[in-house]
Amino acid sequence: MNEKRISESIHSIKHLKKGDLFLQIGKPCVQIGMLQKGIMRGFVFDNDGNEITTHFYQENDMVIGSYIPKTNAAMTVEALQDCEISVADYSQVMENVNKDKEITEIITKQFQKLNNQLQARLVSLLNLNSLEKYELFLNEYPSLLNRIPHYYIANYLGITPTQLSRARKQFINKCK
Repeated sequence: MNEKRISESIHSIKHLKKGDLFLQIGKPCVQIGMLQKGIMRGFVFDNDGNEITTHFYQENDMVIGSYIPKTNAAMTVEALQDCEISVADYSQVMENVNKDKEITEIITKQFQKLNNQLQARLVSLLNLNSLEKYELFLNEYPSLLNRIPHYYIANYLGITPTQLSRARKQFINKCK
């Protein structure tokens, strides 16, 4: 079987409605996905049971809950809109890494992207003020601002909705 046919044969399309879960924290990661349409968010719970948004997924993003197949998901992933996602058996995909050039390139590129996003988020949470966090969000997710509720953005940035509103006003004034 040639490389193209391998990569095409291991996935299927799954449709999720707004609010549906793709992955659940603590459950084994048996599927890997590539978001074709819609927006999803990853979240965890803090010690008080509050949801903390850790990641947003948009079109052409790989959706995983762990870098290792069959290990427990580190977060829950929820559809924020109706979504279409190309899904595959995570173990089968990883078995084809280094055998299928297309799969290897996709996985490598997407893992690098996720790693860079996570590192930038960590630096942001530790070192930046509200305006700087907002600017980083706009740079990382330019198409999401009007597609998701702002309370998710504030939650992701680790600030209150009021702080987000102030940061948005500062940003607008800065750009004038």
